[in-house]
Amino acid sequence: MLLLFSLSSYLLHSEVDPKTVLVHYMPWYSSKSVSGRWGWHWTMNHFNPEKINKDGQREVASNDYPLIGPYDSNDGQTLECHVLLMKFAGIQGVVIDWYGIEDFRDYATIHRNTQHMIEYIKKAELQFAICYEDQTVKHMIEGKFLQKQEDHTHGKKVLQWLDNNWFSDDAYIKLDDQPVLLVFGPQYFKAEQWDHMMLGLSKRPRLYGLPHLLQETKTSGVFGWPPVSGGGEVVPAVWKEYLCQLYTKGSTEEAVIAVAFPGFHDIYKEVGLHKSIGYIDDQAGKTFIETFERAWNSKSQFIQIATWNDYGEGTVIEPTKSFKYQYLEEVQKYTQTCFSQNDLQLPVILYELKKKHMKNTVAMEDLKQVSTLLFSSKCAEARAILQQYLVKNGRQNHTTDDNNLH
Repeated sequence: MLLLFSLSSYLLHSEVDPKTVLVHYMPWYSSKSVSGRWGWHWTMNHFNPEKINKDGQREVASNDYPLIGPYDSNDGQTLECHVLLMKFAGIQGVVIDWYGIEDFRDYATIHRNTQHMIEYIKKAELQFAICYEDQTVKHMIEGKFLQKQEDHTHGKKVLQWLDNNWFSDDAYIKLDDQPVLLVFGPQYFKAEQWDHMMLGLSKRPRLYGLPHLLQETKTSGVFGWPPVSGGGEVVPAVWKEYLCQLYTKGSTEEAVIAVAFPGFHDIYKEVGLHKSIGYIDDQAGKTFIETFERAWNSKSQFIQIATWNDYGEGTVIEPTKSFKYQYLEEVQKYTQTCFSQNDLQLPVILYELKKKHMKNTVAMEDLKQVSTLLFSSKCAEARAILQQYLVKNGRQNHTTDDNNLH
């Protein structure tokens, strides 16, 4: 029923102006094999990824599990896998959650990982934008890293860095030649501060914030997000009303960045961090189908999927043990990508084979060739090489259905 409903909706709306599909990306994961230790976002000081259950899965801070296993956001093989999956799904751009340029907490690591991710985004011929977390200023002041009276200077420094390094990049997402800058909030700076901090920039950005802060900050527009608060369950009637209000808020297509989300199931209460923020049932995939359809039918030019990989909050659409490729297959129905559902498996199989054959120079040369072919959209040629390794090595250890490679 759900599949037929979604396909009929796609056919009805396939002739409207094309949307730009973006995905919100978290670059904050660290693994022992790459970074020497498991990072907080996998452990949350509660779980131990060195513990492996009977199904071969590590213990991580999440209610779901990555199909490729817990990874490192500075691992080139992971980033390659992610951007190829996005490309094959028809996702055109990545909104990267970014904490600035200072060496406080893990902000510098996130910044380094963001720079690394952008290299792969551009290699895949995708675009990118930044979602700046201005709450970092509050945390740096509380941590005695930054003086209160320096907050404005710091904010101007951050925006100047963005202006000098990313805003002019051809791959940076723009509207009318203005870079699109999301701010998760804003949670610290007020309207007059933003105006002053943007003075002198060579490219003044279009600022997008969360809907309930629109009047206070006078941003260019708003972006939707899973409407959770207070710790309770948000039933479909409530989040549908939120989306209805969001899409009637903007009189122009630039005013609102539409949102699609699979659900919301955080791990915060279980790890003892704080109370749960809230809960949105994934309805076995129906929530994503409905939110994506509403976003597609809205006047918004941009759709942001929230999120690719926030495991702590359970808003993940990248392939997982529970949902496999279901969410990316749904996106494919709308984006009219030239890639098939079976093509989505290729980046994951490549990732697994690279990890398995890291010390085999001959195999790694072959797999490097596969990478080149996939980035060049030559899936049939890449599939032929991968198939040789799958037949040679046996299929029982792979998480994907290798029969679909034929």
